[in-house]
Amino acid sequence: MGGFFGVASKNDCVFDLFFGTDYHSHLGTRRGGMAVYGEKKGFDRAIHNIENAPFRTKFDKDMRQMKGYLGIGCISDYEPQPLIIRSHHGTYAITTVGKINNTEEITDLIYKNGNTHFLEMSGGDINPTELVAAIINQKENLIDGIRYAQELIDGSMTLLLMTSKGIYAARDRMGRTPVIIGKKEDSYCITFESYAYLNLGYENDRELGPGEIVIVTPEGIRTLLAPGKEMKICTFLWVYYGYPSSSYEGVNVEQMRYNCGIKMAQRDTIRPDNVAGVPDSGTAHAVGYANQSGIPFSRPFVKYTPTWPRSFMPTVQNKRDLIAKMKLIPIHQLIKGKSLLLIDDSIVRGTQLRETTEFLYQSGAKEVHIRPACPPLVYGCKYLNFSRSTSDMALIARRIIARLEGTDEVPDEVLQEYADPNSPKYDIMVEEIRKEMNFTSLKYNRLDDLLDSVGIEPCKLCTYCWNGKE
Repeated sequence: MGGFFGVASKNDCVFDLFFGTDYHSHLGTRRGGMAVYGEKKGFDRAIHNIENAPFRTKFDKDMRQMKGYLGIGCISDYEPQPLIIRSHHGTYAITTVGKINNTEEITDLIYKNGNTHFLEMSGGDINPTELVAAIINQKENLIDGIRYAQELIDGSMTLLLMTSKGIYAARDRMGRTPVIIGKKEDSYCITFESYAYLNLGYENDRELGPGEIVIVTPEGIRTLLAPGKEMKICTFLWVYYGYPSSSYEGVNVEQMRYNCGIKMAQRDTIRPDNVAGVPDSGTAHAVGYANQSGIPFSRPFVKYTPTWPRSFMPTVQNKRDLIAKMKLIPIHQLIKGKSLLLIDDSIVRGTQLRETTEFLYQSGAKEVHIRPACPPLVYGCKYLNFSRSTSDMALIARRIIARLEGTDEVPDEVLQEYADPNSPKYDIMVEEIRKEMNFTSLKYNRLDDLLDSVGIEPCKLCTYCWNGKE
């Protein structure tokens, strides 16, 4: 995924930039970066690998050396950024969050228009942030360039672009990711996560609307392009990605997860000994379920976070699965002989939850009932880098569907049957997943209940990964 933080201040901004960016560390695993602008030194930038050390450790020295009144920072799950770009627009720094599905077509177009080369990253890919900058540079001014990028990109693109005059903030044209602005007496900030500025003394100002472009300076905010009317914000932000203290479109993450737990309990009939959440994103769901059902909440295992702070680090999948297993430490006194109901935010590939279930059985659990907090993931996300996998077959639901249908090429009308919780095919798919994962029982949260838990108009929420609806 990735996250960002920007500051425009009448004083030095680096302290706020450092901690505001650090508060986004849960959104990415691979790179962190900061870029600042000051009158004396001009643009200054630092990028570090944060796979094996936290952002604060890697950037502590940079924070003490950097000076500037404008700054942007990011946590990235893949590409190095922010980038410093020199073009006919002058020099600017840019950072992005999103996904580009038509990279080759855009690259070919830019080559035809005179761009001579792109720098390759270690995997041979073009840095998508550099590609966005190249798109912007096709136009005569930055505003037209940003609008052109939003129109040309198939997928999603939210960005911060910093010049010597201020910071341009542009939310994806369908609002799939948030852009939130905070203010205090001498500064404004722009952030992905709404809580990131609270301990820095900022107050809520407003959220940008879908496709809205503003410029933020130490003196204020000016709208350059009004927001569009349609929005499709990613519902998975509340289910998994968002930090508990964050709010998007006025809806708090922790409260939404609590609501989900209540909805799941209202539809369930089993009576286990205890309810538990897979830490951390399943915990609030489990508390809501326990409070609604009257079944005691417990923590039969805990996450060891001092040296493994991220659940999907490093980027190689088999190592991620191994580390996820190593991090969860059982409390045998709360497991042995117990019937447990376990709530996870989702089942994606299924590997980690299968490992968790096995170690609960090995630790003496009598039963392990699984309640994912969202419906089966039937479609791979086209709009955000929820997963680096390029195949829908990485999803356990799709693998089971392919097995049941006897082909990987399942027509969309058939996939729709499997996505419908009231259809026989759905019940068969869930039972096959249960058997493969060795759960005592399996019952997914329903999409209608999930959307009710968010509480904003369903037409404003992206549900593509569950039902294929754009």
